[in-house]
Amino acid sequence: MKNKLLIITGLLFSVLGSSQEDSYSFSLKEAIDYALVNNRTAKNAARDIEFAKELKWETTATGLPQISAKIDYNNWLKQQVSLIPAEFFGGNPGEFAEIEFGTKQSMNAFIVINQKIFDGSYIVGLQSAKVFLDISENAKVKTDLEVRKAVINAYGNVLLAEESISILERNVAVLEKNLFEISKIFENGLEEQESVEQLQITLSGVQSNLRNISRLKTLAYQMFNITIGIDLNSKTILIDNLESLTLNNIVLNLLEADENIENTIDFRIASNDKVSKELLLKLEKWKALPTLTAFLNGGYTGYSDQFTFTNSNERWFGSSLFGVSMNIPIFSSLERSSATQRARINLEKAEEDLTEAEQNIKLQIASAKSNYRFAIEDYENKKENLTLAERIEKKNQIKFFEGIASSFDLHQAQTQLYASQQDYLQAMLNVITKKADLETVLNIIN
Repeated sequence: MKNKLLIITGLLFSVLGSSQEDSYSFSLKEAIDYALVNNRTAKNAARDIEFAKELKWETTATGLPQISAKIDYNNWLKQQVSLIPAEFFGGNPGEFAEIEFGTKQSMNAFIVINQKIFDGSYIVGLQSAKVFLDISENAKVKTDLEVRKAVINAYGNVLLAEESISILERNVAVLEKNLFEISKIFENGLEEQESVEQLQITLSGVQSNLRNISRLKTLAYQMFNITIGIDLNSKTILIDNLESLTLNNIVLNLLEADENIENTIDFRIASNDKVSKELLLKLEKWKALPTLTAFLNGGYTGYSDQFTFTNSNERWFGSSLFGVSMNIPIFSSLERSSATQRARINLEKAEEDLTEAEQNIKLQIASAKSNYRFAIEDYENKKENLTLAERIEKKNQIKFFEGIASSFDLHQAQTQLYASQQDYLQAMLNVITKKADLETVLNIIN
């Protein structure tokens, strides 16, 4: 019995420990930092950089000395016969002697060193490998910016759902209290049934919204978990609240941020494309240049009618060869000329794309600044509207229970209040997300 208790206790601790490991707590900054390391897209972008580094060395290595070894074993199952004029051996003119040259078995062992001396394609390949690494690094920066923005949006959506639920629960509590009171008044014959039914309709609508937002909250948490790179169903606690996060994201100086287009990641990516097209044009031109390579080999060959190559007294014959080879392109029926013209056309297109990208980035920055400015202004406006809507609803509620206002007037005031509440929450979220949009365009990661 004691052993069983120990086993059960151990299992309970193991389950508790496992659930604790699946529980996470994040501020927004912590969530961003975590996602930049654990988000699956960000991890693959980091792998792309490692891939580019390996490719760069692979390209570099092709121009360094290449050493290879080769061992051949040959066994004539039936040796080749050669015909030699018989008169060489004292025979009759016109007749041939059948002779088998060499031994039945042979073994060769050689080592070869190859070295490129000049190859235009290799030089361009080295430059292209470096550009490919730059492209991968810029793609990582772009990915990090997008991941950061996605985390901010996902974090904000969770907070929006939490705040919406909190407000709707308060609204339900108030409506239930009002419905209880008006039902009592109706039972005493001092109020019409329409007033009770009107409150029931309002309460039913708010409860329906509450159930819907509760379901959306679960989805919002799951989306957040996926975005930062943890298991879909892990328990997550968000430390920041929507209002404080909104106030922290009102940074008016950002509206005057330097618009250095060349520092933006989209411009750098477009520049990478232009440079790669320049290298392709250079490659086609350099294909018309000669290539020069050198080699050095050395080895030993053994001959025998039996397999005696492993014997210590086996005789081996050494040889060595050094050579230089030059390949000179002369005429390709204008094939290289056509390829060069294609590369030049692609370069001209890349230059146009770079100019287009520059104009689009300027427009994106201007649009993002405008949207961020409006989000701040709209937040202030919606905050004032909410204060007014709360005051109006409170007055109509007092008037309603005093018999001065109708149930329809109260319903209108309540509907206006609920809309103002949601507008205010959405306005806070917009401040956060529009700032993230602007920072993404400006290539700001902090």
